[in-house]
Amino acid sequence: MSIYQHFINGEWIASDKTRLNINPSNPDEVVGEYADASVQDMESAVLAAAHAAKGWSRSTPQQRFDVLDFIGTEILARRQELGLLLAREEGKVLPEAIGEVARAGFIFKFFAGEALRIGGQAIASVRPNMEVITSREAVGVVGLITPWNFPIAIPAWKAAPALACGNAVVLKPSELTPGCAWALADIISRSGLPKGAFNLVMGDGVAGKTLVEHPAVDAISFTGSTQTGKLIAQHCALSLKKYQLEMGGKNPLVILDDADLSVAVECAVNGAFFSTGQRCTASSRTIVTEQIYDSFRDAMLNRTNSLKVGAAIDPTTQIGPVVDQRQLDKNLSYIQIGKDEGGTLLTGGERLTGEGYFFSPAIIENHNPQARLNQEEVFGPVSTLVRVKNFDEALAVANATPYGLSGGICTTSLKLASQFRREMQAGMVMVNAPTAGVDYHVPFGGTKGSSFGPREQGGMALEFYTKVKTHYLA
Repeated sequence: MSIYQHFINGEWIASDKTRLNINPSNPDEVVGEYADASVQDMESAVLAAAHAAKGWSRSTPQQRFDVLDFIGTEILARRQELGLLLAREEGKVLPEAIGEVARAGFIFKFFAGEALRIGGQAIASVRPNMEVITSREAVGVVGLITPWNFPIAIPAWKAAPALACGNAVVLKPSELTPGCAWALADIISRSGLPKGAFNLVMGDGVAGKTLVEHPAVDAISFTGSTQTGKLIAQHCALSLKKYQLEMGGKNPLVILDDADLSVAVECAVNGAFFSTGQRCTASSRTIVTEQIYDSFRDAMLNRTNSLKVGAAIDPTTQIGPVVDQRQLDKNLSYIQIGKDEGGTLLTGGERLTGEGYFFSPAIIENHNPQARLNQEEVFGPVSTLVRVKNFDEALAVANATPYGLSGGICTTSLKLASQFRREMQAGMVMVNAPTAGVDYHVPFGGTKGSSFGPREQGGMALEFYTKVKTHYLA
């Protein structure tokens, strides 16, 4: 079996150690063997990026456009092939995996265009005979730390704006899903990007820690757990390093009495269980007003029980495996927690037979908003049902967590939908749509414990990857 190597300073570099990439649909199947970084590997990548940063920051907008457009074009042309890789290494069902790859391609295409639109301002001075202009410049060396659940889309939505703004990049993907990141590096290696401007170093948290703490790194963009995000924030604050964090979510979906029942059920099931619930935007709390509660609960149970769990590449599968044994154990532990704190398991929550890490989508009824299962992120196909009296109580319960990434409401009332959009403490709000699933060209991010720093994606992504300079000309 070939060993997939790091990409450092324009070359493929081996490591002393390797790590197997396992198919969660069939843990006996090895997707590939990937280099596992040493501290020296990361050191080499950061120094290569530091050396390349000055030259790439002075590249023309056309050069950046050409590079990013090339990358996006090849990703889109290979969406079927790369989607299969993604399904095999992460467990996302094949249609969703192909869709994620396409999203990555469109992201690079979008930021190719943005590279041509990075500008500044001309501002009238309060002093006579003085001209004032502002410009945006690259930050320098940017470290990107990405999770396993969107193994090509998240590297894309970090790397594309970073490169579009003229930064040099070091990407450290999750050790669970290095395959898509390696495929992205392979495409980038043929894009015409100068050596050292993009580097891929694969490994675990030790590699990530080395990247965060390296003095030559000017900024860190991280997506992952809240606990790790806080540690990164502490170090970056002490070293005065720019940082951006996307972390957890405990997202609510509110169902009001006047909701269209079929729409509400599809929003709830899609948001809670698709992508095996392994999305930070998943709606893991379904908050339902009392008059519609019984009929909604029964309809959601019927729809959930109709879902087929199985291998990610099986065309009949709707819910794939969880990513690994550790996540499966976590899901099972939270089912027990839910029972222990007085919840009623209505369906699912079991390890299913088969070779893979298969887990049946679970619905637990618990009307206590402060229960652990209503406060803590599981990151699996586990949804709670919470009964409330009315809209006001639903809104209060929706906001009563440490997180604030995404929130949704199903209602036919324009007035209540508008009030919910205003008062929901979240970075993204959906009306009559699942809480998970966002466009690639608009801002992504949250409030409270879910996010810190400028938004990702869309034009606002440039806020993090640039610094503003003010010029005075007399």
